[in-house]
Amino acid sequence: MLMKPLRGLYEWTMAKAAHPHAQGWLAFFCFIESSFFPIPPHPLLGLMCLAEPRRAVRFALIATAASVLGGLFGYFIGYFLYEAIGVWLIGALGLTESFPVAACYIREQGAAAVFLAAGTPIPFKLMTITAGFIEMNLVTFLLAALAGRALIFMVVGLLFQFFGAPIKSVIDKYLGTVTTIFVIVVVAGFVTIAQFGGGKSEGDPTDACAAVTSMDDI
Repeated sequence: MLMKPLRGLYEWTMAKAAHPHAQGWLAFFCFIESSFFPIPPHPLLGLMCLAEPRRAVRFALIATAASVLGGLFGYFIGYFLYEAIGVWLIGALGLTESFPVAACYIREQGAAAVFLAAGTPIPFKLMTITAGFIEMNLVTFLLAALAGRALIFMVVGLLFQFFGAPIKSVIDKYLGTVTTIFVIVVVAGFVTIAQFGGGKSEGDPTDACAAVTSMDDI
C-alpha cells in the first residue's frame, strides 16, 4: 500500500532534483542546515546525483563548500550573537540541553569533535554555534568542518559519479527494499555513535562531558 505514494514521491523529487535551479537550492539548504535549519540536505544531494550521475562530483563540491560557509555563519552567530540570537536558536532547535555537552566535547577534543559532527548524524549546527561561543580557533574549526563535510558529501558524489547508472537502476526496480535498507543503516549509525560515546574508559575527561548539564559544569 505504501509503494504507490513512495514511488510518486520518488519520481516527483527526481524531477525537482533535475530542475535548472536545483544546484542553487542545494547550496542554499546546505548553507542554512549548517547554521540553523533542522532538515539535512543529504536526500536532495543523493537524488540530484541519481538524476544526473555524471555531475555528481560537482554537486558534492557545491554541497561541501556551501555547508562549510554555513558552518562559518553558525560560528559567527555563536561568537558575536549568542545572547541576541544563539540562545533563542538553540532553544528553538531543541538543543538547549545538548549545548553545554557540545561545548565540553569541543574543549576536550577540539577538531575531532567538529569533524565527527560534520560527518555523522550529530547536529552540525549545534557544533558550529558552540564552537563560536567558546571561541574555538577559527582556522582549526574551518579545517575540521571542511574535512568532515567533504567526507560525507564527496563519498556520495564519487559513488554516483562512478556507479550512478547501476545504482539508479537498482533503486528504480527495488525502491521499497532500498528505502528499508537506508532506514536500517541510519538507525545503525545512531546506535554506533551512541555506543562509541558511551564506551569511554573511566577517568577519560571526554567521558565526563556526557554528564554535563550546564556551562558551569565545564
